[in-house]
Amino acid sequence: MAANRAALTLLTALAPISWGTTYAVTTEFLPPDRPLFTGLMRALPAGLLLLAVARVLPRGAWWWKSAVLGALNIGAFFPLLFLSAYRLPGGMAAVVGSVGPLFVVGLSALLLGQRPTVRNVLTGIVAAFGVSLVVLKAAGALDAVGVLAALASTASMSAGTVLTKRWGRPDGVGPLALTGWQLTAGGLLIAPLAVLVEGAPPALDGRAAAGYLYLALANTAVAYWLWFRGIGRLSATQVTFLGPLSPLTAAVVGWAALGQALTPVQLVGMGLAFGATVVGQLRPRTKVATRPFSSSEKNARKDSMDAMDPALRR
Repeated sequence: MAANRAALTLLTALAPISWGTTYAVTTEFLPPDRPLFTGLMRALPAGLLLLAVARVLPRGAWWWKSAVLGALNIGAFFPLLFLSAYRLPGGMAAVVGSVGPLFVVGLSALLLGQRPTVRNVLTGIVAAFGVSLVVLKAAGALDAVGVLAALASTASMSAGTVLTKRWGRPDGVGPLALTGWQLTAGGLLIAPLAVLVEGAPPALDGRAAAGYLYLALANTAVAYWLWFRGIGRLSATQVTFLGPLSPLTAAVVGWAALGQALTPVQLVGMGLAFGATVVGQLRPRTKVATRPFSSSEKNARKDSMDAMDPALRR
């Protein structure tokens, strides 16, 4: 049982690890200044592919539920995330995003009836502090629109995570179909916005096509399938505490592939954030409720003991 849960956690962790490669792929392979088109290319092709594989469409209330989840997890999250990344200095967007576990703790109390624990709150604070040591650089003044966009993107993804846990899945529908519904809905929401704001799609060379192919398949279709699969089997808090692995992966990829140096302070931050991620996976201890024996139960227990062989009562 414990081994199966550990394997499930590791597979779910592959999602934020994959998302941590997004920055390097975007800067090294894709055309610049096209965040909405990039979000569209991540979401819609992946969603249509998963729909073709699963061959299951929503029914009844799941049409609007899929639209809501797709808007929160994809359609609103992607544009707000890219907007904050373009307007905030250094890694401030990642720092703001790292408070996601705290958002989920609060939303889980409201929507799932899960009481926040001191450990979860403290772990969320340590995770955010560790991420800030890794990615934050002192450069320029903060942009109010960028900060609000970062907070809104974090709140959107956190609400989507908790609602995904609350609503679950329809009977007979697996996480593959649920992921396809959300990615398609989110992509359809981004499409008109991308055309209105950024105009016609840019010309793509082989390098850009390879980058978009990676983002659509590994970074989105597979990663979000693993993410929603994990939400269905783990608690919302456990899943969201895997989120700090994304900026940590981005820092490692920047060091290994892009020649970016890691300072001792960043290494300390990585240790804190990773430690908080591990602690966030620990399940709270459950106390077994006990009640005192009634007088009749005590008498029955005493009679049964008296009837036992004296040798067995020693």
